[in-house]
Amino acid sequence: MADIDNKEQSELDQDLDDVEEVEEEETGEETKIKARQLTVQMMQNPQILAALQERLDGLVETPTGYIESLPRVVKRRVNALKNLQVKCAQIEAKFYEEVHDLERKYAVLYQPLFDKRFEIINAIYEPTEEECEWKPDEEDEISEELKEKAKIEDEKKDEEKEDPKGIPEFWLTVFKNVDLLSDMVQEHDEPILKHLKDIKVKFSDAGQPMSFVLEFHFEPNEYFTNEVLTKTYRMRSEPDDSDPFSFDGPEIMGCTGCQIDWKKGKNVTLKTIKKKQKHKGRGTVRTVTKTVSNDSFFNFFAPPEVPESGDLDDDAEAILAADFEIGHFLRERIIPRSVLYFTGEAIEDDDDDVSESESCAEIICMMKKVKKQMRKGKKKEMRKMIQTMTQRRIKTQQSASSSEAGCMWP
Repeated sequence: MADIDNKEQSELDQDLDDVEEVEEEETGEETKIKARQLTVQMMQNPQILAALQERLDGLVETPTGYIESLPRVVKRRVNALKNLQVKCAQIEAKFYEEVHDLERKYAVLYQPLFDKRFEIINAIYEPTEEECEWKPDEEDEISEELKEKAKIEDEKKDEEKEDPKGIPEFWLTVFKNVDLLSDMVQEHDEPILKHLKDIKVKFSDAGQPMSFVLEFHFEPNEYFTNEVLTKTYRMRSEPDDSDPFSFDGPEIMGCTGCQIDWKKGKNVTLKTIKKKQKHKGRGTVRTVTKTVSNDSFFNFFAPPEVPESGDLDDDAEAILAADFEIGHFLRERIIPRSVLYFTGEAIEDDDDDVSESESCAEIICMMKKVKKQMRKGKKKEMRKMIQTMTQRRIKTQQSASSSEAGCMWP
């Protein structure tokens, strides 16, 4: 790689960071145009590509020149420190195992509360006046005038129809309120999810490999015969021998769904399409009926299988990554705090918790992929990735708050 003097490097850094100057009032079309222009500029300027390569090199864990220059006796001591670090990771793994044991212990304590929640939602138990009393925070209080208006409207509705039983469409409303889940729910899924009565999590027993099971309990319905649909997530709780320093707690390694016993003509994960075919010789046309996959929330119960080699194509890898995120979110947030997602109160808290470091992580991941394609000499794939990366960066900058906490290029 050719040396780049300080002035040229400064100019290249400015070129690579131009995306940060996109103003919030730009339209989506202007953003795409700017992204394409910057992509073309980067691809045509070898110095920019060289600078990008240099930045990407910084993301890869390679020994620094300083470490390489150390005397052999010092390197041996560094190796001793690494061995200590491996032992630290092993102790950390033990810590997380005990955390998992605590989760299992406290799940038993939570269960009576979740059982009562289930009974209230499904009209098995009617809460007392005392149980229904709730004093909202000052910022959530409604004026007396609005309260009175709401009371009158409720009375009118009560006169028009019978009191609903329990809390209708509770879990469907939760799903529709959460972006991560609402993106999965199609219109044809909604009538089925109205029959969802409860979602539970079950942890693996003590001494067993770490895992958890999500259970979706349904009332009898016209779509399938299953009473419970399950999704099992297997976790790795120990450092990987080949890369012990990457250990940062348990991680989901795989998942298994279940077979849904669909009733005839009710499988929403499949759809029938008709396609016309023309005979080359005779010129006659015939209509062929074909069954293909259909977008549906219930594809969640049929995740891609991970081959023994562990190698997945990009699509399957993306699907599993999203699946793991959803499983973790259901376990950690939705199940224990479902009422707050039903009311929407938890949505705002989640938005506050989202840090721009997540956007940075996406960009870093994408840049690593660009580096991989660069090594392979696949310029077309590289161009596409850079364009995607640039568009994401522009969107991140546009959605950032007025504070200077924006995600910077790595």
